[in-house]
Amino acid sequence: MDTHIYTLVRHADWAAAVAAGAYTGSADDRRDGFLHFSTAAQLRATAAKHRAGETDLVIVEAAVAALGEALRFEPPAAGRPGSFPHLYGPLPMAAVTRVLPLALGADGLHVFPAAFD
Repeated sequence: MDTHIYTLVRHADWAAAVAAGAYTGSADDRRDGFLHFSTAAQLRATAAKHRAGETDLVIVEAAVAALGEALRFEPPAAGRPGSFPHLYGPLPMAAVTRVLPLALGADGLHVFPAAFD
């Protein structure tokens, strides 16, 4: 079982979340009724599909154990395999264990920190 989950957040949105004491999600999260997360194994594909070409992102890592019953692993839409972590409520700062920059390479692909190799 994964001990940490990850979400990709625009830097300005993360700064606002830190100031507010919790991250309430992107417009997509609010539309869907939960915060979208990925496991470490899913993160690269998530970035390629949902954040392709975006600059100024951070990877937010959260401890699964700190999220309680608000966290559910659910099957994705469109019949993709596996399950994705969804957080039904705001992400409290106390659950965040790391925030890492996610650079965009000259080729237009995200360059993940060595921790994700």
